[in-house]
Amino acid sequence: MIDSVLSVPIQGAFFYDDQAAIRAGRMSDGPLYLGEPLTRGFRSVRMPAHALSVGLKLTDGHVVWGDMMCVQYAAAAGREPLLDIALTRSQLEGEVGERLRQLPLQSLRAELDMLFAPLADGSRISLAAEFGLSQAVLQAFAYSMRCTMAEVLTQAYALPLVARRVPIYAQSGDDRRANARKMIMKRTEILPHGLINSPAKFGKDGAEFLEYAGWVADAVLGEKDPGYLPTLHFDLYGNAGASFDGDPARIAAFIAKVEKRVAPMPLNIESPADYGSVDAQIGGFAAIKRELKSIGSQARIVADEWCDSLDDIKRYAEASAVDIVQIKCPDVGSVTRSLEAILLCKEHGVGAHMGGSCSETDLSARVCVHVAVAGQADMQLAKPGMGVDEALSIVGNEQQKLLAELSLKSPATVSA
Repeated sequence: MIDSVLSVPIQGAFFYDDQAAIRAGRMSDGPLYLGEPLTRGFRSVRMPAHALSVGLKLTDGHVVWGDMMCVQYAAAAGREPLLDIALTRSQLEGEVGERLRQLPLQSLRAELDMLFAPLADGSRISLAAEFGLSQAVLQAFAYSMRCTMAEVLTQAYALPLVARRVPIYAQSGDDRRANARKMIMKRTEILPHGLINSPAKFGKDGAEFLEYAGWVADAVLGEKDPGYLPTLHFDLYGNAGASFDGDPARIAAFIAKVEKRVAPMPLNIESPADYGSVDAQIGGFAAIKRELKSIGSQARIVADEWCDSLDDIKRYAEASAVDIVQIKCPDVGSVTRSLEAILLCKEHGVGAHMGGSCSETDLSARVCVHVAVAGQADMQLAKPGMGVDEALSIVGNEQQKLLAELSLKSPATVSA
């Protein structure tokens, strides 16, 4: 059982960015964005990512930890506001802490449901807090059961134990060319994200982005390695929609143009447009998918903005509005909900991307590897940070060690 609860402010691995201000054209100066923020809670357009770590001291003295944080673009596209550390610590010192000390560590799903039920005043803890608390509780179960976190999850959800590698997707940040080179050198399976998060980076009618996508494709093919043909995955942050007036036919035609330029590599386009709400996004993306099919394109559309909660993900999957859903772990809340999101996507034939954010921590990234492997997601994000090397090392090494441990228990299913 849990004897006591600790909490300590920590740092996320990147920044929190005011998406509205960046889309409005705020200029950058190195890592800084100039001008005033537009989103409530932001003191500047870019802020160091603050986080809160919660420690659970078990009755034998062992301490397990979990890290709470928001995603990089907190408070955008229907997301919760920035994490309130003072409020969360007071909750841990009060009702939430009392609930934690009552957990018998016998039934993961039931105990997390109890932990995250509404508080006495009718409020709920934030999803960022759920994310961190669930990491700590999951690790407490793994410690008490003497097994990996992935095994705790497969047992809780009656899933087969499959020790198969989940492909890793790396993100470049603003240093999009040098970091893409690193990804290619390390033979990353899915790359480079690109961070096409402003009109300037997309360019008039997409010219800047198209040039960059072609450069990435040429860099891969320049390796002259017939065994290496990664998926090219670019996040447009709605800029294709902004450039082409939200018109699904024009957006699809542009995506097909990019697809032709990067051939023969498969193409994923994340957030091609931002239609302003969950309903509008589902309708708009479904229309883009239809247009792509009508012109014979195999490019895949990926949901991110306006696809935050487990209920959102269910709606996208049931509507077959996209080809892949990014499960933004801090936005979904408990890590068990991320697993449920993977299972929902697979049930409806939609690709499950175990994502998250560069603003996370090394700890949250490692926990998410166990969720991705337990649910057999289609891809997972290399995180945290934007340096590429560190994220690939943290996620890649955790996965390799996990597969090695699982191979001792399920040797027939191993695929490294």
